[in-house]
Amino acid sequence: MSTQVPTLKEIAKRLNISVSAVSRALHNHPSIGLRTSARVHQLAAELNYEPNQVALSFKRSKTSMIGVILPNLNQDFFAAIVSAIEDVAYRKNYTLLLGQSRDEEDREKRLVESMKSHRVDGVLVSIAKNTADYAHFDLLKKMNIPVVFFDRIPRMPDIHYIASELESGMEAAIRFLAKKKHRNIGMINGPDSLLASKERLEGYMHALQKLRIKIDLGSVVSSNLSKEGNQQAMQQILDMKRRPTAIITFNDYVAMDAIKYAKKAGIKINEDICFVSFANEPICNYMDNPPMASVEQFPYKQGEKATEILLQLLEGDNKTDSGTAFHKILLPPQLIIHEPQL
Repeated sequence: MSTQVPTLKEIAKRLNISVSAVSRALHNHPSIGLRTSARVHQLAAELNYEPNQVALSFKRSKTSMIGVILPNLNQDFFAAIVSAIEDVAYRKNYTLLLGQSRDEEDREKRLVESMKSHRVDGVLVSIAKNTADYAHFDLLKKMNIPVVFFDRIPRMPDIHYIASELESGMEAAIRFLAKKKHRNIGMINGPDSLLASKERLEGYMHALQKLRIKIDLGSVVSSNLSKEGNQQAMQQILDMKRRPTAIITFNDYVAMDAIKYAKKAGIKINEDICFVSFANEPICNYMDNPPMASVEQFPYKQGEKATEILLQLLEGDNKTDSGTAFHKILLPPQLIIHEPQL
């Protein structure tokens, strides 16, 4: 039995017609008669002929493929985003080329190069925590490959993005703790390189000012978001002379590490020190001592909207009289209260 892949040329030779006539017949072109078209389709089916999608992509300058770069997939937050991206892409007949930067800038750059080589039509990105050089994203722009950022946004002008409104989320967290009579509220923030860390800090300071609570930046510590970094940040707080009675963490995984470490130090969770976090990961429902509350950032909505924006860009429906309209969307967050409440 022959294992040779059937081609247009073989079909044309068997039917004694031109290759172009076979191609037009397979695409139901009106210039091809019904009898010829039927013969071509019948033989193509008998030979199990399938179009060369790679060749078609090069001819059309389109691959119907979207690149997705995110820090990692070991958190439900990013898994939910990918699920949304895939759901929207599938409905529009796009496939995904997925890569994890593992929060490494060099790896992120290599992924961008790989996606360029695979001729993706567009890219969706949540940047690595230490990415400071954005030249690889500028290169995509120069190659007319549209990029939409989600969740972790770079400090770049004129970009398309969707993220959670972190400042208002932080204000909701501060107000929640203030109602419980906390006046010494600390924070375990993320690395300074992330714009999200800056937005959390600004929200923290504005909320304290509004509530006329004294701001003590000595109660704010940073973590590189690793397990060790989270534990070190918690130890810094435990070593403070004026230890905070409540702590807001960068996300639920930071809270989980901090809570576990504090418990080993004999701290009664949500009694001696209360915790509030960001992301509202499902893992909170399975923790013995979850944060008292967590700021929901709606990852599925982020992924869904980011993909819709990218598809709109790919369809060329993004021009105004003054030029390109940039999508800059911030989703309102929601503070989710967990049990037990004190």
